[in-house]
Formats: sequence, structure tokens, C-alpha cells
Amino acid sequence: MPDLTAPDYTIARFIIERGLALIYLIAFVVAIRQFPALCGERGLQPAPRLLARARFLDAPSVFHWGYSDRRLAVVSWTGVAIATLLLFGLGQVAPLGLTMLAWFGLWVLYQSIVNVGGTFYGFGWESLLLEAGFLAIFLGNAEVAPPWLIVVAFRWLAFRVEFGAGLIKLRGDRCWRDLTCMDFHHETQPMPNPLSWFFHHLPRRLHRVEVLGNFVAQLILPFGLFLPQPIATVAAVLMIGTQLYLVISGNYAWLNWLTILAAVAGIADPLVKAVLPLLPSPSAGGGFSPTPGWFTVVVLAVAAVIAVLSWWPVHNMASPRQAMNASFNPFHVVNTYGAFGTVGRKRYEIIIEGTSSAEPTVAGATWAEYEFKGKPGDPRRMPPQVAPYHLRLDWLLWFIPLSPSYGGEWFLRFLLRLLEGDAATLRLLRANPFPTAPPRFIRVRMFHYRFSTSAERRATGAWWVRTPVSEYIPPVGLEHFVERGDG
Repeated sequence: MPDLTAPDYTIARFIIERGLALIYLIAFVVAIRQFPALCGERGLQPAPRLLARARFLDAPSVFHWGYSDRRLAVVSWTGVAIATLLLFGLGQVAPLGLTMLAWFGLWVLYQSIVNVGGTFYGFGWESLLLEAGFLAIFLGNAEVAPPWLIVVAFRWLAFRVEFGAGLIKLRGDRCWRDLTCMDFHHETQPMPNPLSWFFHHLPRRLHRVEVLGNFVAQLILPFGLFLPQPIATVAAVLMIGTQLYLVISGNYAWLNWLTILAAVAGIADPLVKAVLPLLPSPSAGGGFSPTPGWFTVVVLAVAAVIAVLSWWPVHNMASPRQAMNASFNPFHVVNTYGAFGTVGRKRYEIIIEGTSSAEPTVAGATWAEYEFKGKPGDPRRMPPQVAPYHLRLDWLLWFIPLSPSYGGEWFLRFLLRLLEGDAATLRLLRANPFPTAPPRFIRVRMFHYRFSTSAERRATGAWWVRTPVSEYIPPVGLEHFVERGDG
């Protein structure tokens, strides 16, 4: 059996495994806190309805044997427990088969949630987490050296994430080609963070540098991952640097962190030890046991599957009609990625308000605004730091002004839950302006938001300046939903 090990990538494996375990832990906590209200039995997009229409091979999930919010909690808490064990290294010191089983368990459990999560789990970083989690099954434990083919597979994953995103920008919005997209993006991105205001106000020449740096990081550096050392390490470090830039300038859930972990596969131990000579080696006793023959066969088989499945994302990247984020198989293995092929020039937000007045259309009616945890609302509230945590409802609300089709039935059901004072739904919000009784009517208004100027922020303390645009949904009460038959 040929030697297909990569003993010089032990530090990379250590970082990848611990990082993936942490992201899995966060993802399962998000499911515990948000899934029942979003996709549970009385959710906005109930998973049982999706399961009734889907075959197992269309949406693989343990919930095909029955969904309930209690079972969702069992699945999620089991995921939390396994991820915690792996995060603290207990899974890696177990026998090889048990280590693989732990990672396989995380992959199966999270796949089960994603595949019944509908629109709320339709983000590209769900497929990215599942693909990275699948590869982690075959990284081995602390006793065996990292498999070289799996190290290369992680690099191939980083390549597709970055190169796919670069291509979609090059082919997409003209502002990428004329280097002006970053004049708008920090302001119009889905969920700005505390530093986005400052990045938006950088001089325009620096915004041009941002775009150029983006193209270098996404269209040139990924090829360096497949070149000999130390070029691969240099390329990986530079890619990680650009991802960290995105981390500090916006909230993109765990997308950037997963991309960083995949790029880490390009960093070799000798170069790390040359920079950090006192860093202890994570290998077992400074050496490895011989790799079992069966494990080598499994790794070869997985590499062959990845090579075959790679045809679809490669074909997609080569196509002038490139899809931005897509899975070509129901198991989310070897996907295509991309982000922000189009950048908005103006930011619009829907603001949801309620009133206890029996006459909502009269001039004296008092309306109170619902505040969300991450989505812009109160202009004086500083944009929060949320990532790597993921606020699914807030993200989807950003899409609705871009296209009402992103809302539809789930958004109307959300308004109904507010009128009912549903406790699970209200926990998705930052605060409930109707703590004693739900409102009698709800309305939705559209506002234009822009970052305040430096002078405006000094004068008012506001991070945003907002202007009413239109009434998106006129006042509606419970009787409206009774007539429609919503539930």
C-alpha cells in the first residue's frame, strides 16, 4: 500500500478539527434556539409539510421517521454533546473508528436539520459546513498521520469557495469590474457589524484597493494552494488574511471561518514551527502509528468520489450562467460556491409595527416598532457583532426588499404569530413592544437606510439615517388571517 500520509500537516489538522467542532457546536445551538419557531411544528415553514412532499433521497434526514420539536431538540443536543467532545480533543484520542463515527454523527445530524429547514437553511454556508464536515470524517485521529488526499480535498474546497466567488463577481455586477462595488457594499451588505460604518467611510481610493485585493485573493491566490511549499503556505496565509478582513467588516455567520479552516490545509508544520518555534506539536508523542490498510482504502475511495463529483462544480464555474451557491447531490458533498455577484446601491429595510388601537387608520393611532437582534431598525443603535452566530430570520428579512418572493407565506405567517403573541416567535426578536398583550393590528413599512455621515453621527449619535419610502403591507388584524385560513 503506498504511503499517502501527510505528517507535516498535523498542526493544520488540529486547527481544522477544533475549528469545525466549534462551528458545529454553534450551528446546533442556533437550531435549538431558532428552528422550532422557524421550521418546527408551528413554525413559519413547518418541517412536517416539507417532509410530506419529499422523498428520503431528495432530502436525506432522520426526520423522515417522524418530526417533532422534541426530536429536533434531541438531535440538536446530541450534536452539541459530540461537538463539545471533539472541540476538547476527546474524540481524537479515541480509536480511529470511533473518531470517524463521531464526525459522521455530526454530519448526519446536521444534514438532517438542513434538509428540512427550507428557506431558512438555504444559505451557502450550510452546504459548506456539511462538505467540510464530511471531509473531517476522514482526517484520522491523533494516532495516525493526516491523509494527504484529504488535506488536498480541503484545499480544493477552499479553492472552490474563493474562485467561485471571484468568478461570480467578475461576471456579475459591473461595479466589480470598474472597482466601485465597495463604495456601497459595507452599507448595503445583509447585516453590518460595529465596524461597517467606519469601513464605509474609508476614502474611495481605498475602496478601489479593496476590490483589487478581493480579485487577487479569489482569482489568483487559490491556485497557489496547489503549488509546492512554501508557496502554498504563503497563498493560504494571504487568503486567510483577506477572510479576516471580511470578519471584522461584516456579519457573515460562519462563512468566513469555514473558508479560513479550509485554507489552513495549505499551511505546513515546518513553516509554522519556523515562525513559532515554541509551539508544541499536536501529534501523539511526536510520532504516528502505521496507518491501517482499511483506512487508506477508505481515503482512496473518498478521493475518487470527490474527483467524480467535482465535474459538476467545475462545469458550473466554467459556465457563463454560473450558479452562485448550489449542491449537485442531496448530501451536499462537493458543492459550488459564490457570493455577492450583485451589490445593492441603496439599502431598504422593512419595518414592522404594531398598535393596540381599534382604529389603526386614524391619525391618533400609536404604533410601536418591533426591534430585531441584528437587522437595522433604530437608527441610534450601533450595528451589533453577531457572527459566527447566525440570525436566520434577520438575514431573510434583508432579502425581502430585494424581491418580495423571498417572503411569501412564511412572512405572512410571521405577522400572524406577532398578532397572536406567540412566545417562540417573539424570542427571535430583540424586544417585544407589547409585553402584556399582543397588538390588535400589524403593518409593514419600507424605509431607505443609509449610514450617517461623521457630522450627523456627532450631532445625533445615530448610525443610520432613514427615510420612509412606502407602505409595504397596510394594517392587518387577526380577522384578516381568519379570512385567509392561515394557521
